[in-house]
Amino acid sequence: MLVKKDYTGVYVFAEQREGVIQSVALELIGKARELADVLEEKVVAIFPGKGITDQCQTLIAHGADDVICIDHPELEFYLTEQYAQVVDQVVKAFRPSILLFGATTIGRDLAPRLSARLETGLTADCTKLEISETRELMMTRPAFGGNLMATIMCTEHRPQMSTVRPGVMQKLPADPNRQGTIIPFEPKFDKARFKVEMLENVKEDKGMVDIAEAKILVSGGRGVGNQEGFDRLRDLAEVLGAEVSSSRAMVDAGIIGHDRQVGQTGKTVRPDLYLALGISGAIQHLAGMEESDFIVAVNKDKFAPIFQVADLGIVGDVNKIVPLLTERLKGMIK
Repeated sequence: MLVKKDYTGVYVFAEQREGVIQSVALELIGKARELADVLEEKVVAIFPGKGITDQCQTLIAHGADDVICIDHPELEFYLTEQYAQVVDQVVKAFRPSILLFGATTIGRDLAPRLSARLETGLTADCTKLEISETRELMMTRPAFGGNLMATIMCTEHRPQMSTVRPGVMQKLPADPNRQGTIIPFEPKFDKARFKVEMLENVKEDKGMVDIAEAKILVSGGRGVGNQEGFDRLRDLAEVLGAEVSSSRAMVDAGIIGHDRQVGQTGKTVRPDLYLALGISGAIQHLAGMEESDFIVAVNKDKFAPIFQVADLGIVGDVNKIVPLLTERLKGMIK
């Protein structure tokens, strides 16, 4: 029988890659801090990796009360079984009430496997997390193709698990004087279950900034038309010191890579300036960019939904306006 009081604390899987804590981990700790304050419970970071002990204070500075540090050679690179065994052991030992993951390639691989091992539910790609009057976690995510929002609760099982896409939550400012507890954890691996071995780590350097980290985004949609249209967007982005992104339509057309896609099935972004060029503003796209600080939209259709969220809207042909804007900015930005 489940006794809910035996499960306590808001836990975050603190994702790192090659010893570098990922931004989504700090974003989730910020949200966990908010949830834990309502529950009057602790925020605990689960931090696996190799040679990462000296990074634990960073997690504390951003809001964690405790950091469960699993520093082990087997965890140098992300391999599903190794990480699943470690987090499974931590959860069973510490019994968290809530467990949050980033909806990254790692989080989307790890979280479902753990929910199956722990025999609990998992709500994926959440955009909102709140505590109910009955102290349950309310997990809100897009449903039916993004046409409505569904709030899901896991009342019968623990931990309550969810994944959250990078850029959705906001991390807290770091407080280097904040105090917390680092808890070393020694895992017991069942190596007979290891089916994959890392032979070589090959990285592709595309020389581009992750759009989720960009301060300015020049984003193109179906109205841009073709590769020539996106070349114009790249010219504008170069003048602004921006990154180029797109709606799903252009990714499906093969004009730009999926790593540049903004929206429900792409990335959530929160830049200082978002230029929506030739983008109609379907709800699936708006879900990924509506929290941008300042939105400029250009579209031929004056009734396009993008104008409902734009701070500045221009009705016109994007392929005529963008070259004119680029030339004007060249004269202004030295």
